[in-house]
Amino acid sequence: MSDVLLWTLVGFFAGSIPFSLILGKLLVKIDIRTIADGNPGGMNALRAGGLKTGLPAIILDISKGFLPVFLAHRYGATGWNLVPVGLAPILGHAFSPLLRFRGGKALAATGGVWMALVGPLVLLIYGLLALPFTILQSEDAWSANAGMLALLVYAFLYGESWLVVFAVLNTVVVIWTHRRDLVRRPQLRPWAADWLTRRSA
Repeated sequence: MSDVLLWTLVGFFAGSIPFSLILGKLLVKIDIRTIADGNPGGMNALRAGGLKTGLPAIILDISKGFLPVFLAHRYGATGWNLVPVGLAPILGHAFSPLLRFRGGKALAATGGVWMALVGPLVLLIYGLLALPFTILQSEDAWSANAGMLALLVYAFLYGESWLVVFAVLNTVVVIWTHRRDLVRRPQLRPWAADWLTRRSA
């Protein structure tokens, strides 16, 4: 139990480090919370400084989810013990005490945790719904949560009960971090709207 608590604390601390914000300030002298949606995450680091800033920011944000879970599992944590360890970096990112509990949307940290739990297959699973949503409509929040739905379905179909519980809790966090964007309905991209209009004519 003490090991689980230790890895949970390590995961939360790692998740709370705002790497994207730090790199934005160091490399391009910009507070990335002042652009686009104000999210202190990898996508705004990418918008602010291109690949030079965005790529390492995204890698670090993924790593802070991956490493604590991977190491905890390597040193003996299994099953239900991985639920708090997996949630910790996601919650740390979303509610970072270093940012007055106003953290990012936790997608990169989520991806890192799932890669530690499931492996690279998670990219394909997430993309099965996230990619079509991204192609068809322009609201990122709906695409992100479509990907989470795919992970939920995977957990229900192939995962053990602890993974199902983790997936549900993870999805709740991601819905919460996207709550302001989800009030907007999905907006079809112009080509998709034109196609539907021609089909219905």
